[in-house]
Amino acid sequence: MLNFDRQRFIGITKGAVGLRSQIEQAVDEITKKQIDNVFLIGSGGTIAIKYPFEYIIKTHSSIPVYAEIAAELLVEGHKQLTDKSLVITSSLSGTTQETVDAAKFCREKGATVIGIVGDATTPLAQASDYVFANAAANDTLVESFHLQLLLIVLKFLNNRGEFDKYALFADQLATVPESLVAIKEKEDARAEAFAKKYKDEKYHMLVGSGNLWGWTYLYAMCVLEEMQWIHAKSIHAAEFFHGTIELVEKDMSIILFKGEDATRPLMERVERFVTQYSDEVTIFDAKDYALDGIHPEFREFLSTVTIATVMERVSAHLEVQRNHPLTTRRYYRVVKY
Repeated sequence: MLNFDRQRFIGITKGAVGLRSQIEQAVDEITKKQIDNVFLIGSGGTIAIKYPFEYIIKTHSSIPVYAEIAAELLVEGHKQLTDKSLVITSSLSGTTQETVDAAKFCREKGATVIGIVGDATTPLAQASDYVFANAAANDTLVESFHLQLLLIVLKFLNNRGEFDKYALFADQLATVPESLVAIKEKEDARAEAFAKKYKDEKYHMLVGSGNLWGWTYLYAMCVLEEMQWIHAKSIHAAEFFHGTIELVEKDMSIILFKGEDATRPLMERVERFVTQYSDEVTIFDAKDYALDGIHPEFREFLSTVTIATVMERVSAHLEVQRNHPLTTRRYYRVVKY
């Protein structure tokens, strides 16, 4: 496959699930304390990666949960943030300033802070009470972080008596790295065809919901806009018919990300509409991909990592077809702002 190192990918994803025992030990320690709420904090792609877990906690637990953009939290504060809060944050580089500052801010409030990083020696790691490190890169960030977050969040819910099948799920999660490689192999030709067809497209509309809303936001902003300088709009399926509907035209590229959670009917409603009025609708459906060893009841938790692994193939081909490396930036971490 184009620009794909199988062993590297397997090593990174297995590294993420391999943190299981370390994560379980930490979560067991944390849940001995009184935890009144959970804060999921990040910047850019790392707050987008947290949105599925806000959804999971809201739909599987009674504990209050807040997904907060680091920079906004720093300027406005949060009355619910106390010494009884659990904070989960992440930065692959471990140096994202707003995220590091937010972790420090939360610790000053007495909150317990978990930091997910690529390197345990970085500033975010030093600003956290518990650190989980797994070396990765931008093309594997979502898979690495998502797998770790699944273990952290679902173990936490298990300890609260709200997810009694955690052990079974965690056992099955070990099979996911090989399944993701198989998905990449299956979708590579389709990804190349998409990149060739849309290499000169000026604007994409992306729609998602539920577990996949965060990914929709991330792919539009962090990949199409930041890495490819393509105009894109991310829209939640529940809001599509309240404004965005009027932008649909016959030649508009519309990308739908369909998951397997309770919000799927919202996506199906959008699909029925856009396929009537646009000839350029592309659907990526988590339900289409095999996850050997994963029970059907757990598949909804893996929609993000499944679609992310497919779209990595699209990104790899886009940079070649557009002659625009994914690492090229004009402003981000290039100039002061």
